[in-house]
Amino acid sequence: MKDEYLIVLDFLARGGVGEPIAQGIGEKYFNLLEVTLKQKVDFFERVYIGSGPRDKVGRIVRRLNYDQLTTLAKENLEKVLPQLIEKNEERFVKFFNLSGPITPKLHSLELLPGIGKKHLWQIVEERKNKPFQKLSEINERIKLLPDVKKMIAKRIIEELQGKDEYRLFVGNPQF
Repeated sequence: MKDEYLIVLDFLARGGVGEPIAQGIGEKYFNLLEVTLKQKVDFFERVYIGSGPRDKVGRIVRRLNYDQLTTLAKENLEKVLPQLIEKNEERFVKFFNLSGPITPKLHSLELLPGIGKKHLWQIVEERKNKPFQKLSEINERIKLLPDVKKMIAKRIIEELQGKDEYRLFVGNPQF
């Protein structure tokens, strides 16, 4: 899936393509991209990369994997993910309300760091009683559950690193 906006994680005045480049993460599908720049950008700036006219981005150079990010881009990724999760809160709440089994022995909720069988069944029972409306509500209703936003952020980074064959959030439009 293609992102319409990129959040700038790092920029280099003289990129490998001989012009200024930026590394960033797609706002919705979390694609890691390298783009050429028409003008200066700031860290964490939201820039348009869609198919229409672009004011700050020249072209998309390539899709990146996590290891191709600069050290600063990796650090900034950890800082920006909580805001992107909040911005897309409805998507993540939908995941908690609708996610199901992947295999007979593995539920998609168990792919989140910190969710084992006990929390899995608590979440499933709670959502049967009343669907979750906000991420904060999940933490309020499920006892001793680690911070939901941190779990999601950690899972996104794991997916970007290619640590798991299953994709819940990166480049996946299901939720």
